[in-house]
Amino acid sequence: MKKPKMTVFKIKNRRGYAAICSGHLTEGSSAAEALYRMEKALKRKKKRS
Repeated sequence: MKKPKMTVFKIKNRRGYAAICSGHLTEGSSAAEALYRMEKALKRKKKRS
């Protein structure tokens, strides 16, 4: 399975970093933490809507 592209950036006017990927947004105090949280978010099972 191909890994989706993740974008990490510094949040303006706030402390920390954010990661965006496949419609998910995660935040962390460092870029590595934001990526780690994104990996966990992508593993979660998609809920029915």
